[in-house]
Amino acid sequence: MKNLQKMGGIAALFHSAAYLIGMAMYFAVLSPILDANPADYVAQIGSYQTTMTIWIFIAYWVSGFCMVVVALALFERLKSGNPAIMQIATVLGIIWAGLIIGSGNLMMHGFDQIAQLYATNPAQAETIWLAQSIVENGIISANELIGSLWILMLSWTALRMGALNKGLNYLGVLIGISGILTMIPQLTEATQTFFGLAMIVWFAWLGIFLLRRQLNIVAGTADALAHA
Repeated sequence: MKNLQKMGGIAALFHSAAYLIGMAMYFAVLSPILDANPADYVAQIGSYQTTMTIWIFIAYWVSGFCMVVVALALFERLKSGNPAIMQIATVLGIIWAGLIIGSGNLMMHGFDQIAQLYATNPAQAETIWLAQSIVENGIISANELIGSLWILMLSWTALRMGALNKGLNYLGVLIGISGILTMIPQLTEATQTFFGLAMIVWFAWLGIFLLRRQLNIVAGTADALAHA
């Protein structure tokens, strides 16, 4: 239990950091290629392969793996409050992690194939990019429903239990609602922006809470032993 909580705290901080690094790489380096039209994308992707690989590793693989650890740590911590809800929430959290990793794998394989194909058939490379974009958006980018349900269910459970931190739980509820609202086309852009930025704060706050709680437990145990 204690080790899993510590691992969950560390994983939450790593997840938050992965989001931040991924965003920084996007704005500083990758926006010209990721925001390009199909013709420019397939023409430039070969020059960005190494950078894209690093970005995918951090923003998709690292964050996805950390998500699994966090989901399991929170299940262990909150399962006594509502076992059925937390079982469902944890499954959703792990599915979300799998979708993130799967989306990264798709992008990685796709841009490698596109870069090779562009040399012989630019038009076909452009078609493949369009197809890949549709599939990738369907997996993870078009809306945040799976992740929002996970965080909404666990935050509501934690509120009812009086577990975690009340402010953290309220933030989680807001994030969950905003993620569900990404399903509405007119609200997608605004709610996705809030969802992404707020998740960075939520994971960092959660990581600090879990690690600080473990340090307090260790300190309390040490004091008890000293006065025994």
